[in-house]
Amino acid sequence: MNSRIIYMISLLAFLCQTITVSAQSLTQRADSAYAADNFAEATELYLQIADEEGTSSNLYYNLGNCYYRQGKPGMAILYYERALRLDPSNADARTNLEFVNSRITDEPGDRGMFISNTVNGFACRLSGNEWAGIAIGCFIMLLGAVALYIFSANVPLRKVGFFGGFVLLALCIIANVFASVSTRYSTSHDHAVVIDSSTLLSTSPRVPKDRSEEAMLLHEGTCVEILDSVTTRVDSTVVKWYDVKVDNSHRAWINGNAIAII
Repeated sequence: MNSRIIYMISLLAFLCQTITVSAQSLTQRADSAYAADNFAEATELYLQIADEEGTSSNLYYNLGNCYYRQGKPGMAILYYERALRLDPSNADARTNLEFVNSRITDEPGDRGMFISNTVNGFACRLSGNEWAGIAIGCFIMLLGAVALYIFSANVPLRKVGFFGGFVLLALCIIANVFASVSTRYSTSHDHAVVIDSSTLLSTSPRVPKDRSEEAMLLHEGTCVEILDSVTTRVDSTVVKWYDVKVDNSHRAWINGNAIAII
C-alpha cells in the first residue's frame, strides 16, 4: 500500500511538473514571437494560454499590445479594458489604454455625471479587495481610537481618540463605498467596444431601411454602454441587437456582431 501511494504521489508530481514546463514553454514562445514582431502568432499563443491556463491582467495586457501592433485598436482597447477589470492598478495597461483612446476616430461627448465619474475614476484605481483591506485597517484603528478615548486619563490623548475616531469612521465608510464601486466595475458586463472599422447605428433593432432610421456612425475603438438587447431573426439568420448609450446625448441600436463586450 505504501509503495502504491508513493507511486501515485510521484506520478502526480511528474504531471504537475510537465504541465508547468509546458505552460512556461508556451509563454516563452509567445514572448519570443512578440519580440520578433510576429504579432499574429503571439496573439494565437496568448489566447491559447488563456484557454489552457486561465486569464490574468498581464495576459490581457499582452494581448492588447499584440492587437494594437496589428492595427486593430478596437481589440486593443477591449483587452486593455479587460486587463484593468482584473487589476485596476495595472499602470501599463491604463497608460496604453489612454494612448490608444487618444488615437481613435470618434470623440464621444460627456458621459454620466461629473461627481459619479470622479468617484468611479478614483475608486477604480484599486481593486475591491484592496479597498476592503483599507476599510478593515481603518476599522481596527477606529477601535484603537475608541479605546484611547474611553480608557485614557490624558485629556489631549482623549481628544485625539475622539476626533481621530470620527476621521477613521469616515475613511472606513468611504473605503467600503469605493470597494463596492470597484467590485461592481470589475464584474460588470454592461460596456462594449466597437471592433468593426465602422458601423451604422439604427433607431430600431434592425438594419436601417432608409436615412430616417440611421442614427449615427461609429468607428473602431469607441466604447458604448449596453442598456438593453433583443434577438431578431431575418430568414434563417439570428442577430442580436443592443440598445447602447454612446454619451449623454446619443442612444441607438447596434448590431451585436460589430461590438465585443468587455
